[in-house]
Amino acid sequence: MRNRYLKVLTLFWSAAIEAELEYRINFLLATLSSLGNLAGSLFGLFLFYGNGYTFAGWSWEAALVVLGIFTLMQGFSATFLAPNLNSIVRHVQEGTLDFVLLKPIRSQFWLSTRSVSPWGLPDIVFGSIIIGYAGKKLGLGINDYLISTIPLCFGLVILYSLWFMLGATSIWFVKIYNATEVLRGLLEAGRYPMVAYPTAYRFFFTYVVPVAFLTTIPAEVMLGRSQITWIVGAGVLALALFFVSTRFWRFALRFYTSASS
Repeated sequence: MRNRYLKVLTLFWSAAIEAELEYRINFLLATLSSLGNLAGSLFGLFLFYGNGYTFAGWSWEAALVVLGIFTLMQGFSATFLAPNLNSIVRHVQEGTLDFVLLKPIRSQFWLSTRSVSPWGLPDIVFGSIIIGYAGKKLGLGINDYLISTIPLCFGLVILYSLWFMLGATSIWFVKIYNATEVLRGLLEAGRYPMVAYPTAYRFFFTYVVPVAFLTTIPAEVMLGRSQITWIVGAGVLALALFFVSTRFWRFALRFYTSASS
């Protein structure tokens, strides 16, 4: 079973990358766009620290770690999530979701992995460079990076689950692009440590829209100052949201009207 899904995934991604690379100038444009966004983020952070203000308990380099992880998340979203979310909407609009449901593999797997876009790779590279630079200044070792991959992976699962559930709502609301922009805007809060926001916002971005689990908590683990309870909490939240996303998809399919019906 696993080998079959791995082979399907390899076919999906190789075909998608070959199709995207037919327009190689897009990669240059994506790189320039990523540089522009990164420059804007760095400038925004510099406006705080350049005037002598610091987020409580966060040095300039520590805040850069959060920004680097946020940039990684952006790259992950652009590479794996956004193309597939758009395809869910298109399949519902055009009625081609019927063909997906008839395939001998799980529809959620097919819809989540069918497309991949290399245009998010610059963000992944730039995010890694920022983390490496900040980590060198902070004296972080390989073990610090390795242990932070645990909450980082949890954060990726959380992000995927939120995106997929939003995509599943296209069965009721065909045009969900405004909703995706709202989610994208909320996730923008993750570019800064949570202490940068007032208490009410910190509560919202931790327990309502779990932005803190995407960037701040992985950064704190990397810096060696996060409690184990937060790591466990991130894991529980990731598993819970993934389970909810699968159940929500099955629930949504009950309301899907086949193009042939």
